[in-house]
Amino acid sequence: MLPWIFNLSNYISENFYRPPPAFIGVFSLITSFYFSGGSFMDDYLKQFREMLSLRGLTDHTVTSYSTYIRAYLQYLSDFLHKMPEDVSWQELRGFIRWLQADKHLSDRTMNACISQLRAFTLFVLHQPWNSTQLPTRKFDTYLPFVPTREEMRIFLSSITDLKFKALLCLMFSSGLRIGEVRHLKCSDIEHSKGRILVRASKNRSSRYAQLSEQAWLLILQYWYSFPSGQRPRNWLFTQKRDPSKPIDHQRVPDFILAHEKALGWEHCFPCHTFRHAFATYHYEDGTDLLTLKALMGHRSINSTAVYVHLSSRVFHAVQSPFDRMGGMLLD
Repeated sequence: MLPWIFNLSNYISENFYRPPPAFIGVFSLITSFYFSGGSFMDDYLKQFREMLSLRGLTDHTVTSYSTYIRAYLQYLSDFLHKMPEDVSWQELRGFIRWLQADKHLSDRTMNACISQLRAFTLFVLHQPWNSTQLPTRKFDTYLPFVPTREEMRIFLSSITDLKFKALLCLMFSSGLRIGEVRHLKCSDIEHSKGRILVRASKNRSSRYAQLSEQAWLLILQYWYSFPSGQRPRNWLFTQKRDPSKPIDHQRVPDFILAHEKALGWEHCFPCHTFRHAFATYHYEDGTDLLTLKALMGHRSINSTAVYVHLSSRVFHAVQSPFDRMGGMLLD
């Protein structure tokens, strides 16, 4: 809410539309200070983060969702000099055009920004959202990179750091996301049943993942590499400086990038590559889509079906009509 001093009805009567000249100078000075200071942005941003937290979102997700709201509030402060409640749809569309022109963001990223603006309007301003005024964009869909089996073998076998070798081999052999492998606990490994309990799944529901026998042996080797009194008891992969906490998120992609450079490779192994490779190789080896859907923890079969396109199996399994015709069109 605006402070009492910003309510012009306290100064302007029904038949008097402009404040006296002296007030104009004072008001301009005050609003200039208010919009240029941190309180204008911080108050709204704090409310937005609080509302996201009340929805049960993690701190990482709250920070991610707040990215473009911070930019939006800065835009209001620097260019429009307006409170969020007073922004029109035309001005909101102007912010979207400015953001894409200034930051050169993709259409998919712009949709994420629009989604954040929608949440801000609904949960902070408590105003209705009209999707016809600011529609989401169509965007191109690209197939993810999947290395060959030989490339995957070279990458994993050449890792000398036992901790990261165990972590990345577990990601690949079980199709785990980086957040899932980071938050694995020692008690989640159920070797006798050949499975791993995944608690921190993307869709906020627990699931079981496949446990590879070779990965299990590597985990044992990693675990026994610690002195007897320092072996992990809670988190399987811990921070070096604070073993009571799981490994930092950024440590994994940083290690992958450094290992690629050591191999003389260009950067083409994002963390999700290991999960994509797990599913693609499974499908190429004959695993049906419903089983693969369960192994991946997908809610929809549509998410699993992308691996049909990534696999070479489908192209070798069928013959082109042109070849069946004997290539007679070439005569």
